[in-house]
Amino acid sequence: MFVSTWMTVDFTVVIEQMPFGEIVCGSPGSGKSTYCYGKHQLFTAINRPIAVVNLDPANDTIPYPCAINISELITLKDVMGEFGLGPNGGMLYAMEYLEANFDWLEVKLKDLGSDAYVLFDLPGQVELSTNHDSIKKIVNRLVKNGFRLSAVHLCDAHYITDAAKYVSVLLLSLRAMLHLELPHVNVLSKIDLLKQYGELEFNLDFYTEVQDLSYLENSLSLSLPVRFSALNMAMVSLVEDFSLVGFETLAVEDKNSMLNLTRAIDRATGYVFVPPPDSKPPPEVVDKMDTAPDLRPNAYGLFSSAVGPIKGPLSDIRDIQERWIDEREVYDAYENRQWRKEGDALRDGLSKFEQTGQSTATR
Repeated sequence: MFVSTWMTVDFTVVIEQMPFGEIVCGSPGSGKSTYCYGKHQLFTAINRPIAVVNLDPANDTIPYPCAINISELITLKDVMGEFGLGPNGGMLYAMEYLEANFDWLEVKLKDLGSDAYVLFDLPGQVELSTNHDSIKKIVNRLVKNGFRLSAVHLCDAHYITDAAKYVSVLLLSLRAMLHLELPHVNVLSKIDLLKQYGELEFNLDFYTEVQDLSYLENSLSLSLPVRFSALNMAMVSLVEDFSLVGFETLAVEDKNSMLNLTRAIDRATGYVFVPPPDSKPPPEVVDKMDTAPDLRPNAYGLFSSAVGPIKGPLSDIRDIQERWIDEREVYDAYENRQWRKEGDALRDGLSKFEQTGQSTATR
């Protein structure tokens, strides 16, 4: 008689949760604070956790709800008054002071919890993200503390309308990428305002994909003296040799644009958001689980969905060009009609609800 014995072994995989976040950098006026505010609104609407940290000691008018404010530690006005420094020198001192007092920031970040998604809103001085060591050392300490970070570098989209300015933005982006040493997402912000600066020499994908910059030679030669031709092509070759720089686009007031950029950043950091079991879906969410098998979402293939191609409205660069450059007026008129229809439907629904309530009260 042969008796077989089965042994059941319980394998439990413990995954340590770590906070994710973004280092939001860029030149003054590129839209960093506006982006943080827009992302806070978006994540709040879709029930994703988010906290914004203001690291600009000169920012007195913060548009977003601020979870941590460097002004509680140091302000640019106090530094300039006490040490007689100018704005740039005072900003460098403030960042060095934050580096020396990193424990203050560390304690406040721990209070946000391990499931926090944190946006770090940096000052606009470009040398902080390209040359100065304080921000780099602060970022390194955050990474050592378990943060999974991505640098989001905002560049004003109107720079691509001029070849010389476009090359300067490429070099600035490349320098920031090499200095911060983080997963990096370069963004052409204010893409919805691009048309007012004139016609583009090439299609938008030429500027976002950064493939063959030799086509800029004629434009660069027209904007700069002939003796700089060799220097121009040397700078162009430098960007192409590294093959690192590329751009996403952003119209911060457009929901689809914000969602597409969010997916690109999530893919860079490896972030996959899973709502808690007791969380309620946002209003007006369409449940597609009862649709045909070929249309049903794979709710369990989270990783494959995260690393796969970005899909959704205006996710293709050609669609973005058509929306914001080629046919903006047509799209704006269409959206206005849709908004009016939604407003009329909402008013009709409220009216019927009030009438139903009155009739019920009469009975």
